[in-house]
Amino acid sequence: MQHTVSTQTLIKASISAVIVAAIVLIIIILPAEYDIDPTGVGGKLGLTALAHAAETKTTPIETTEGSDEFQTVEVTVPAGRGIEYKFYMKQHEKMTYEWLTDGAPLYFDLHGEPEGDTTGYFESYAIATTNEMKGSYTTPFAGSHGWYWKNKSDKPVSVQLLVKGQYEVIGLKQ
Repeated sequence: MQHTVSTQTLIKASISAVIVAAIVLIIIILPAEYDIDPTGVGGKLGLTALAHAAETKTTPIETTEGSDEFQTVEVTVPAGRGIEYKFYMKQHEKMTYEWLTDGAPLYFDLHGEPEGDTTGYFESYAIATTNEMKGSYTTPFAGSHGWYWKNKSDKPVSVQLLVKGQYEVIGLKQ
């Protein structure tokens, strides 16, 4: 017995497939890959964190060996946006740091991603919302380590970051 599919059925199936693809794009792919979350569902599902982890898999912008003297880096976090500033560090290397804003508090995540990892894994060392922090950490693994700052205000926020230790500067990621 031969079964034929009508043109009307094919059109309905095609339109349904396009609608499902658009929903998947908006709810899953854009938040996970590009940190674009028009519905807010991607953030609630934790998919935007994947975009932040993927952002760090780029080549170094500059390489400067760390030292015993504090080096100062100034970055601006645009209104309503997030940025990352990263360093390459070998396993068990230490960094001492201090950062402060020009007043407004920022959400931040001090974290690292293992060198060569393709799964998107990252390990957070400190997460909070504040306008300053100081401390030090020793890396548990070789890889990219640094800060993600998110500015939830409607004005740009300047960050002054002072670092010293054993590292190579990767730099700013947006």
